[in-house]
Amino acid sequence: MTAWRDRSPIAAVMLNPALVAAVLATAAQGYRKEAEQGMPWALSFVAAPMVLHRPTMEVLPASTRTHLAAWATRYPVVRAGFPARAQALVEPVKEGTRFGLTHGVLGFENDGRVQSTYRRPRGVKPPEQLDQILRKANLVGRWLAKADSPATVFAVLGVAP
Repeated sequence: MTAWRDRSPIAAVMLNPALVAAVLATAAQGYRKEAEQGMPWALSFVAAPMVLHRPTMEVLPASTRTHLAAWATRYPVVRAGFPARAQALVEPVKEGTRFGLTHGVLGFENDGRVQSTYRRPRGVKPPEQLDQILRKANLVGRWLAKADSPATVFAVLGVAP
């Protein structure tokens, strides 16, 4: 793990543990809504790079009707760079998971699936850019729940757990 003083200011802001925990919690909420079970923890390492990389986030589908493989075929440049982005976010995802567990935003079910324990207070609206990130995280969670398995998701995106 990189010490805070050694992180670039941009990385410290965009990959801070609280933001990553919020993304994971929101993706887990979306996953649960679709699949009625927690999100496999391994998918955290897919959800975060999909949402926290602006060019990828901007080409995510508007709904879960688009099949993941069709989307990956439609955006080969995004898919080609995905393994490197996912690898670069391994430590921030682990750090965000620890932060989420410590602060009661995330939990693990007995079978190792991630669950969100966060509920946004009524009337609280995050800033627009954060709201956009969280809306996309929810969509990604629902979308990943429609895949056959985490192994299918990894294969389509060219990553390995």
